[in-house]
Amino acid sequence: MKKLLFMAMVAAASMTSCGKQNAQTPAEAAENNATEVCTGEIVYVHVEAVLAESDLYKNEGAALQEKTQKAQNSWAQREKNLQAEAAKLQEKYQKGLITTNDAQAQQENIQRRMVSYQNSAQKEARTLEEENFVFTNRAQDLLQRAVDEINADKKYKFILNASALIDADTTLNITPAVLAKVNELYAADKAAEKAAK
Repeated sequence: MKKLLFMAMVAAASMTSCGKQNAQTPAEAAENNATEVCTGEIVYVHVEAVLAESDLYKNEGAALQEKTQKAQNSWAQREKNLQAEAAKLQEKYQKGLITTNDAQAQQENIQRRMVSYQNSAQKEARTLEEENFVFTNRAQDLLQRAVDEINADKKYKFILNASALIDADTTLNITPAVLAKVNELYAADKAAEKAAK
């Protein structure tokens, strides 16, 4: 019942505040919204799109994602290599190609290297997790600051994350304006960091 009431409220607000742009595609409407933001009280933002298309992500996020992927691939390869080495050792022992003492010594060596690898992988994973946490917080901070600046005059009563929307008039989309503001704030932050050095 609440969802139905909410959707009716969103529909009513969109009909009374901004009007439809029937002749435009969503891309054209989004482009127009970058310069002409809707005057409705209820608007929405594609948060994931803002974060994925932001200069912050392009300059830092993509590199962090690539670094994380490389580390995960490296961990998987190292673990696979150690498992293959242990399997070869077991095969040699079963065929009687090495003595029990040699097999035990080599197995202990493999186990020590496995423990060392696991410790270093856990340490590297914690570092990457912290870097991802900091990056996510920076992105969220930029997004919140951008929304706060865009809505400084409190003209919007309700700003929705578009991931929760089922349908909405594209004239209520303020994503391009938020993206532009996020990029502006990011550039200002980078300039301030350079000036501080």
